[in-house]
Amino acid sequence: MSKPPRLTLPPHARARSLSTDRGAFAVHEAGEPLRGTALLVPGYTGSKEDFIGLLEPLATAGYRVVAVDGRGQYESAGPRDEDAYTLAELGRDLLAQTAALDAGDRPVHLVGHSLGGLVARAAVLRDPAPFASLTLMSSGPAAIDAAQQDRTKLLVAALEMLREDMPAVWAAMRAQDPEDAAPDGEELAEFLRGRWLATVPEQLIATGRILISEPDRVAELAAVELPKLVLSGAVDQAWPVPWLDAMADRLGARRAVIEGTEHSPNAEDPAATARALTAFWADFDGSILSK
Repeated sequence: MSKPPRLTLPPHARARSLSTDRGAFAVHEAGEPLRGTALLVPGYTGSKEDFIGLLEPLATAGYRVVAVDGRGQYESAGPRDEDAYTLAELGRDLLAQTAALDAGDRPVHLVGHSLGGLVARAAVLRDPAPFASLTLMSSGPAAIDAAQQDRTKLLVAALEMLREDMPAVWAAMRAQDPEDAAPDGEELAEFLRGRWLATVPEQLIATGRILISEPDRVAELAAVELPKLVLSGAVDQAWPVPWLDAMADRLGARRAVIEGTEHSPNAEDPAATARALTAFWADFDGSILSK
């Protein structure tokens, strides 16, 4: 579970609703598209707040930054129907969000964290045309590591039994936190619980199943002519770092490792993560600043 470094939006950022032909989605937005637009897609149990530390540095670098809650995720509405949360459906949502951004001739750089990387991959495989690049952040080639699959299976089973009692599932999940884990501050703890309770249980069930069953589609993605970056922390429990190294090789992608971070470099060291992203985008962002 990603934990935002803070919960207050930086100056000039705003929370708004993005209207698309597939419904409305809650977003955080900052900056102007001088160099392009970055669309940031969160992971499992996450939300747009996981990218809050990236808004200011990416906006300062000349990018319009849009972090989105997917359907059924925190502040975006979604149906109580597991079939609404297949990767195909979520990928179509992402393409609709991209179209609604109305980026004009400026590039859209797609960044997917964890589960969001699998959603981003599905969107690119369906239609790569709207995108200038794809970054897979702490997101691997197929299903997550076996140990994490076991944890996710337990969570999905609990949700299936207690989907009408989300507070009970939350309490059981947090009871599994390591004993030596640093306690969350009161504000963060309240936010994390509120985000969980606001997320549609069928979204968590369906996307949890994706994490434990997704096939390897790296060869398909490698065939798409789009600049790609595989970015991660130095340690990752969901997709071990050697898996990510090998995936980058297979994709012919650039590789960036944010030292001192684990599964959520976007939240754990947003400044270094922003530098890695802008360094990757700089070669093909169509910047008007250099003209």
